[in-house]
Amino acid sequence: MKRYRILLLTTFITLVGCQTTEIIPPKTIPQYENIRTMQVDIPDSDGDGVPDDIDQCPATPWNVVIDERGCPHSLLFGENEFMMEARAYYAENSSEIKSEYYEQLDNAGKKMQDHLDAVMCVEGHISKREETSAKQTLSRYRVEGIKNYMIIKHNIDPDRINTVYYGSERPIATNDAENSWLNQRIYALISNVE
Repeated sequence: MKRYRILLLTTFITLVGCQTTEIIPPKTIPQYENIRTMQVDIPDSDGDGVPDDIDQCPATPWNVVIDERGCPHSLLFGENEFMMEARAYYAENSSEIKSEYYEQLDNAGKKMQDHLDAVMCVEGHISKREETSAKQTLSRYRVEGIKNYMIIKHNIDPDRINTVYYGSERPIATNDAENSWLNQRIYALISNVE
């Protein structure tokens, strides 16, 4: 009887040890995860999962959450939100707005008329070649010229236009004879996004 128990116990242990484990299916990716996939027949040059023909934000960086248009959420605006820029460059020692920039300024003025919650921030800059003891004066004249243009031509409330005068503190080019005109500028940002 003892032998029978030992044999039965040995058989039971052997059978238990040989049992196959439960087959675990391969891990599936949850549907809510934004996985970038690319089908061979549909070009997607930035690999964000949105085909190039409908991708409104090409060259999206890797690992960025995007919407159905292929744009990062941080770049998305609400239905009536916007942000636009305007630039103007000046002749040396001048604050007169060149006629080639009127269209850009008019577009900004119309946008501000359409969106009463929009504000404009205008920065004034000069080149080192224009510096004098009163270096802020010319950059101020340039900015005030833009502000006056928006007030007079587009009837924009002056409180909606913020101004800053930087003088020659923030160049974007060298100040030699060939490139200094790039520093003789205003930069305006128009937006209703806080």
